[in-house]
Amino acid sequence: MVIIEFLKAVVLGIIEGLTEWLPISSTGHMILADEFIKLDLSPAFKEMFLVVIQLGAIMAVVVLYFHKLNPFSSRKTAIQKKETFTLWGKVLVACIPAGIIGVLFDDEIDRLFYNYVTVAITLIVYGILFLWIENRNRGKSPLIRSESALSYRTAALIGVFQVLALIPGTSRSGATIIGAMLLGTSRSVAAEFTFFLAIPVMFGASLVKLLKFGFAFSSLELGVLLTGSVVAFVVSIFAIRFLMGYIKKHNFKVFGYYRIVLGAIVLLYFMLRTPA
Repeated sequence: MVIIEFLKAVVLGIIEGLTEWLPISSTGHMILADEFIKLDLSPAFKEMFLVVIQLGAIMAVVVLYFHKLNPFSSRKTAIQKKETFTLWGKVLVACIPAGIIGVLFDDEIDRLFYNYVTVAITLIVYGILFLWIENRNRGKSPLIRSESALSYRTAALIGVFQVLALIPGTSRSGATIIGAMLLGTSRSVAAEFTFFLAIPVMFGASLVKLLKFGFAFSSLELGVLLTGSVVAFVVSIFAIRFLMGYIKKHNFKVFGYYRIVLGAIVLLYFMLRTPA
């Protein structure tokens, strides 16, 4: 039985690592996964686990972009160090809206919106938005092609879009990428800035869940949590590299279509499921 729980953690870690960075909603996938891969642990632990394994995914961003995000690197000039501090300033400004709303209304948001209907609708709606914005931007050159060209005002507005991601099924990366592209950024800048925003946001969300759950883990719970986090980290490395390579030659439409199909599947599955 113990081995089975670890295998479940591996599968959930793979799902988290893939869906956290691709704009397809990790929550939507986790709700589906929970129908078939149920951890045989307490409900409180499972709720905490699904949030805290995001720390593994976050560490992938830290590792892949360590030089770019490190303002103390000896390989950077004084100007480059100043630009890195400025980038962090923009990230922190963008995190303020979601940080405030998340802390104040975390439980209320979960109570009202953590259900399959909300997830299905947001999957479909944001899938349509991806198709719309790609059609809207077709043939247009982005105004913002680097993080240094992002103003604090634009960063703050991207942060407002990130608030939408507090609704399950929206996808944090999906909401911020759509917002950034609406504001004139290139696909690569939108994606990278989304990755950077995730660092303080997910650390904060994970800390909140850990404090609520407490740190009195059983050995099985600790092992399952660490397994899921490590797997999420490894898979995230590949997912981030894939996404950045993909959008250099392609647009986000494929993710829009995928979201619409997945949303329809989620809606139909739960509507037609025979009650237990």
